[in-house]
Amino acid sequence: MHKVLSEYLFSDMIIRYLANEEGNIGFEILPACLKEKVAISKKYNIDPLVQVFIRGDDFSGGFANGHTMRNGQQTFLLQYESQKVEKIENTQVITTILKSKQGYIARHVLTYHNGLKAFEAKTVFANKSDKAICLEMISSFSVGGLTPFIEGEAPESMNIHRIRSCWSNEGRLITEAVEDLQLEPSWSGHGVRTEKFGQTGSMPVRKFFPFLAVEDTVTRVVWAAQLACASSWQMELYRRDDALCISGGLADYDFGHWMKVLEPETEFETPSAFITVGIGNVDEVSQRLLTIHKYNFNKISKFDRLPVLFNEFCTTWGNPSHDNIQKIVDIIKEKGIDYFVIDSGWFADKENGWDGTHGDWIVSPEVFPYGLEETVRIIREAGMIPGIWFEFENCGVLSKAYKDDKHLLTRDGNIITSGLRRFWDMTDPWVIDYLSEKVISMLKQYGFKYLKVDYNETIGIGCDGYESLGEGLRQRILASQEFFRRIREEIPDIIIENCSSGGHRLEPSMMSLCEMASFSDAHECDEIPVVAANLHRVINPCQSQIWAVLRKKDSKKRVVYSITNTFLGVMCLSGDVYDLDKEQWNIIEEGISFYRSISDIVLNGTTYFFGSKLKSYRNPKGWMGILRKSEDEKEVLALIYTFHGDFPNTVEIPVGDNYEICNTYCAFENNVLLINGILCINMKEEFEAVAVHLKLSK
Repeated sequence: MHKVLSEYLFSDMIIRYLANEEGNIGFEILPACLKEKVAISKKYNIDPLVQVFIRGDDFSGGFANGHTMRNGQQTFLLQYESQKVEKIENTQVITTILKSKQGYIARHVLTYHNGLKAFEAKTVFANKSDKAICLEMISSFSVGGLTPFIEGEAPESMNIHRIRSCWSNEGRLITEAVEDLQLEPSWSGHGVRTEKFGQTGSMPVRKFFPFLAVEDTVTRVVWAAQLACASSWQMELYRRDDALCISGGLADYDFGHWMKVLEPETEFETPSAFITVGIGNVDEVSQRLLTIHKYNFNKISKFDRLPVLFNEFCTTWGNPSHDNIQKIVDIIKEKGIDYFVIDSGWFADKENGWDGTHGDWIVSPEVFPYGLEETVRIIREAGMIPGIWFEFENCGVLSKAYKDDKHLLTRDGNIITSGLRRFWDMTDPWVIDYLSEKVISMLKQYGFKYLKVDYNETIGIGCDGYESLGEGLRQRILASQEFFRRIREEIPDIIIENCSSGGHRLEPSMMSLCEMASFSDAHECDEIPVVAANLHRVINPCQSQIWAVLRKKDSKKRVVYSITNTFLGVMCLSGDVYDLDKEQWNIIEEGISFYRSISDIVLNGTTYFFGSKLKSYRNPKGWMGILRKSEDEKEVLALIYTFHGDFPNTVEIPVGDNYEICNTYCAFENNVLLINGILCINMKEEFEAVAVHLKLSK
């Protein structure tokens, strides 16, 4: 065993700092109740607390060069200097200082907020030497010693969990054995085993979420981490001995073409990582990370209950107008809807339409002949808060802004064009002034209190203007986020929605800036509940806005299915509202009433997953059950969905003793019983949904 430098108890987690004879510091975490179960004779080297690579360093051996920049020369030259603990109200901060003889200082900063089930980590690297250095890799976090509970190599007892994502198919959990990823050590300990993954560009949830979990399947312990990074990022699994190590941070020079020059007496701060450990499965432990999300959400949230929104996009398909908005408002004005969002198309050019013309942000006089203020007045007088759509960080191919070469991003001197979009340089003061006038002043002028921010293309590997393409990208993304903050500073009561072709920016730093997010561009497909449920592992459902697009042809079963989907997050209605009949509206209004009754469970609860292991999302087979318990466990929401193929006639889900059924929402008056703590729901047809609200018996 390594020498224990210090140990801290945060909630039910032990944070342990280890030291070796060379002065290197390692970092391990474990459930407090299993402290005495740690294997005594496990053979492994300390994984350094901070991973760093400076241009000119020697790479690690074992065939690592080109696969990983971990464990390079400078990482091991950083040695322990000091550690201090600060307690500020309900927050504790541990700062561990490492120094090298070359004059470099790394501060590893761990922050824990009392009552949460996870903590935050970041690294601050300072150059105290007399010459500039090129920083090519630095970790936000690095955790070693996995798994500490099984002696030796722990064969066939560790799984790796990652969450993949693509357009309209967000959040797919992928589980692989350590052996399947070839992360077993070699017979001699020679040869680095590594798996690096991540995302390059300005859509941080493209291909993968910045999420990683390692599961000890014998001890039933899961270690999980998330990165709060909206630019290029990476996470790594690394092994050479009995213990697996994980780390993550900005995409490095190899992976994301990132390099930062640090002049003497300057420093660099990494993005934050959220980290936790817990007993259970990955579904349960992922909920622990979300306690930090909720902490950040509470700083900006104005909701004491979740709202109901109407977004006209799937009604007008990008062609909103004064007339059709008035027609919609007349129908929905007494349906209990809180926000009315005017989506893309309000700026449509009479010659070119709306698709490709965003960037100039001129209200269309053809679309709004009486002025936009008249349309906004109608929305407000109907008792709804008006909202509007922008995609202000880029401009479309048919806009005048698209040709403004001076203020657009370039790579190698050439303007970056992705599809039909080009990107503003958000570090350019002229651009910020332009957008302040076009966006913030417009929001103030018309009194919009809801802003949907979309983002439908990616900058890619990076852009000019800084010492590397990756650093150019990072600086522009930070500047974009600063503009989000500026909007909130100037309009404190505004609600901001984070949308990026649906769910391409569902990472913690963006979620901390926005009250809610568009969960996906899955508007009216069968897999909506699957995608919406997936996201319960990575964002809180109280920030996840779910589409319910209603059509004239929809049967009662389909309407219930669509409305029940929104119970997985925040309800957003759209569709053929002026063609729906009285029976359809009765079902919708019943659903809105049910949603209101379970709002606090969605806002403050914990999610549990049940059902079939789904292979295809586009053609799902079997069934899915989601159980969400309120924070005090006095209320439970159960959502059950059937798909294609075989599913049980009666679905059974354990909810616990002493509950009683309070209300149900379904299409067929399904038989719903509670027997010895087991909720039994009779399911009748494919693509059917049943929602059950339970409360503790008095």
